[in-house]
Amino acid sequence: MFKVGTYLPKKVLSNEDLEYLGWSAKKIFVKTGISQRHVTIDNETALDLAYHACEDLFSEHRIDKKEVDYILYCTQSPDYNLPNNVSILHKKLNLSNNIPTLEVNQGCSGYIYGLSLAKALINSNLATKVLLVTSDTYTKYIDNEDRANKTIFGDGATATLLTKDEVNKFGEFIFGTDGNGSCNLCVNNSGLSKEKLTSEGFENKLFMNGSEIFNFTLEAVPASIEKVLEKNNIKFEEIDYFLFHQANNFMLEHLREKLNIPKEKFPKFIENTGNTVSSTIPFLINDLNEKQILKKGDKLLLIGFGVGYSWGTTIIEY
Repeated sequence: MFKVGTYLPKKVLSNEDLEYLGWSAKKIFVKTGISQRHVTIDNETALDLAYHACEDLFSEHRIDKKEVDYILYCTQSPDYNLPNNVSILHKKLNLSNNIPTLEVNQGCSGYIYGLSLAKALINSNLATKVLLVTSDTYTKYIDNEDRANKTIFGDGATATLLTKDEVNKFGEFIFGTDGNGSCNLCVNNSGLSKEKLTSEGFENKLFMNGSEIFNFTLEAVPASIEKVLEKNNIKFEEIDYFLFHQANNFMLEHLREKLNIPKEKFPKFIENTGNTVSSTIPFLINDLNEKQILKKGDKLLLIGFGVGYSWGTTIIEY
């Protein structure tokens, strides 16, 4: 069903490479569930990753890129404040000038938002083949001495082709926003405002209040799942696989146990990539496809949650 292309930077940062932060490689793995993460080099950007993910999609799935008639691009690490990355990506892919493009500044819930936008565009006959791209390079925002964030995040990009066949299998969506938590995951001085969201953390670098983010997820995620099941008239037991945003293993396991989700229904894809923000769910889907785990008719519950605070949930029949 899902046709996904992926790309990870060539540079790998292992847990051993991060022992200078004061934790052993084993302790980093125990705390995060991550053994290594891919990171961009100085002259490598989110746009570069996005381009390679698209090329992977086209080549691996034998897609004629000229059939794409809408591009949705999700990132929180654009190459420029303006122009947007999606316009430059359009040029790099050498696509027709009659293709509309839209860029969304959305983090960990971005893929779910993108799926809903693609569904709306296709069902309203504004598009027939939507290219949904996710690409983030959070590691460029992280201070080298920031142990918490340095051990969790990695860089990566994905590209998903969505057509009528795919979106017809999408159920109803549930979304939510709580701007009161906006200061708990932010990069100060990253825009034009002189007002700071928080005075804590590394100036001009990524700041994350881990305990507050954790508390937010424990409240928002179960509530959102309950609502999406009700809205789609599906029982919890009918879900074959729960595909969560891959934040870190500690958080995922707490959520899984809180919700009593069986391990066999709770796949993960984080150990060798880290938290790739908007790309974690499509990376997970691609991994399940490559392992031929998903089968026709499977019911998948997808949920993204994080920066904003923002969250989105849906159920898809594979």
